[in-house]
Parts: sequence; C-alpha cells; structure tokens
Amino acid sequence: MTEAAVYEGAGFRVDNGLCEPTTAAGQRLLELLERHRPHLDAESQENDRKGALPLDLFDRMRKDGVLGATVPEELGGLGVGSLHDIALALARVAASDAGVALALHMQFSRGLTLGFEQRHGAEGTRRLAHDLLRQMGSGEAVICGAVKDVRGTTVLTRAPDGSYRLDGRKTLVSMAGIGTHFVVSARLEEEGRPVRRAAPVVRRTSPGLTVLDNWDGMGMRSSGSVDVVFDGCPLEEDWVLPRGAPDVRDDAALAGQTVSSVAMLGIYVGIAESARRFTVDALRRRGGSPPAAVRTLLAEIDARLFALHTAAASALATADRLAPDLGGDLAVRGRTMMTSFQYAKLLVNRHAVELVDDCVTLLGGVAYGNSHPLARKYRDVRAGGFMHPYNFVDGVEYLSEEALGR
Repeated sequence: MTEAAVYEGAGFRVDNGLCEPTTAAGQRLLELLERHRPHLDAESQENDRKGALPLDLFDRMRKDGVLGATVPEELGGLGVGSLHDIALALARVAASDAGVALALHMQFSRGLTLGFEQRHGAEGTRRLAHDLLRQMGSGEAVICGAVKDVRGTTVLTRAPDGSYRLDGRKTLVSMAGIGTHFVVSARLEEEGRPVRRAAPVVRRTSPGLTVLDNWDGMGMRSSGSVDVVFDGCPLEEDWVLPRGAPDVRDDAALAGQTVSSVAMLGIYVGIAESARRFTVDALRRRGGSPPAAVRTLLAEIDARLFALHTAAASALATADRLAPDLGGDLAVRGRTMMTSFQYAKLLVNRHAVELVDDCVTLLGGVAYGNSHPLARKYRDVRAGGFMHPYNFVDGVEYLSEEALGR
C-alpha cells in the first residue's frame, strides 16, 4: 500500500507533500530505517523518560549503513543526495522518536556538507573531506556539528608559528555522546589580520576536549544534546575549514546553510502527522458522533497538516533544484534557497505547534500526563522555533529585509 493510499484511508490525503521517495537511494534508506521501526516504537517512551541517546539503536544503525546515508556510494555510503528524501526519512523516524530523528539529521547534514567540500574545496579541504566521508561510509566516524555557544564566543587562535588552538564551549550538540569528530563554528584570530570565521574539525581524542553529561532538555530528550568544552585543543592547519568575515552576510553561503538544515523540516512534519494520526485513531475508538467543536478542530488540523506538507515539499524542491547549479549568480542562488526555506520554516514552526496543541485539546486531560505520547510530541515540536538557521527573531529579520529589498 502506498503512503498516499494510507493517508486516504485515514481520511487525509496530500499528493504533493513528503509522501514518497524520489530516488532509489532514498528508497533504500527508508527500507533500512523501517527495520528499526519496532525498536523505535518500543523504546521511545523510555528514551524520553531517561533523557538519553539510545546507544544500542545508533550502534545498529551504524552497522547497517544508516549513519552513512548521505556519503557518496564510491566512499561506502548509500549516496542519498535528495534533500526531499532525507526529509522524508527524518519524518518517518520522528513519527516514532523525534529526538532520534534530530540526532540523525546532524550526521546526514555532515555527509552533505562534506560532500560539497570534497568536490569544490581547496586541495587540503578536499583531502580532509574525502577521509572523513570514507570513515562515515564505513561506520567509523560519527560527526557532530557544534554551532551554538553557551557563553561568549568560541575562539580559534593561530600563533605566529602557525599552530592552532581552540577554546570555548558549545551547547546543544546533538549525538555528542557517540561523536568521533566535531565540526565547530569559531572565530579565527590571527595576529596582524582581521578576525574571520572558521570551522575547525576536532577529533574526539584531541587533548582538551570534554563531552559533558549534562542533557536534561524539555523535549527532544533522546537526542543527547549535551555541551562540549574545548580547552586549548591543538589543531592541524588542514583540519580548519575556512569561512567568511564575522557578522557579514554572505548571500552565496546561504545555499550551504540551506542544504545543511532544510531537511530538518521533515522532523516537525513527522511529529505533527503522527500526532494527528494518534488523535484520529483515539477519537474513532471512542465511537459515536463527535460534537461540532471536535469536527471543527479536526478540519483545522488537516488543513494545517496539508500546509506543512506542501510548504516543506516546496522548499525542499527548490533546494534540490538549485543545490547542484553553480553556473549562475551564486548570491541569487543562495538567497532563493534560503528565502524558500525560511518561508517554509516559519509556517512549519507555527502550524506544527498549533496542530499538536489542538490534538491535546481534543483528547483532553489524558494527554496531559508526561508519559503520554502526545505530551512528548508537544514538548518535541516546540524545538523547531529556535533551530538555526534561523530562529524566529532572525528568520523574521531576514524575510522582512527580503520583502523590503534591503
């Protein structure tokens, strides 16, 4: 039975959403993930209660190739390059456990961005990306992005002798507990040169690196989003990926930011869809004819879910169309990709929360218990609003500037 048929049988149908994979590699990823669905469903409540990354599950996904999904086939991965298919895979996982989906997104994202670095970076960058991708494809490497500072700015210092050291602290580093490498957003400070941005890649075994065990989030509790401390971590020059000037928007770079993050929309579509399905099933079991207020909320829920699917699918289609195209104006390409992404993100963040809230309203007090599936989805779905790029404030700033032509 196709996904569209499943939706139709459940009283909801969308033809142009996150429904079917568009590539053979995407289909293979969904098949692999389906093998883990029984474990995801069985363990999700306990994962949430403990607030811990499910290590056994990630070990199984490492061994069967899921963690190498976005690595090119020639380097041992599945070769999934379609952002639509990655978002669909994340939506399927998020329906069972959104925290696991968020952690998977971090690994999938790194495969995509390192693939670009391998194809288009400088010689040293290409070598580094090739080696890391090969390790991801074989299951050896789990690479985490470390972007958000807990206080101040993480600083990469280059001494006159050419050596590097990294100091600072990053928070909300999902999957850090099993990470073998960390790609860190940092300020690069060099004597006699303007401050720049850089992305050093730090091995887990680097002296001065500490992964804390301090995760106690309100939602996404199985993502293992702990803090990582860098205290004078030494770095080799080839392990520092160059970026632009700080606090200056590089429109061409918006394309890379979109590619690394837009598939995350699938997580919140998956949460909302699973909340809707759970609620409709519960109402059907109650039997009888629902009151007008219930029917009204159900209609609004399905309208919101339709909006989520179509907005996310549209932004993903734009990103998939423009990502491989480097032949035109790269600034226009970057703005086009990011603007579509931000339109969809604003809609998804708003409507997914409202949809889950309506589901809780329909089921009543039973859904208010912390261990209830809808309570978990209600906490998880709110994470989308502060995920970058951009959080609500920065997203509104970006879109309003685009609208005013500034």
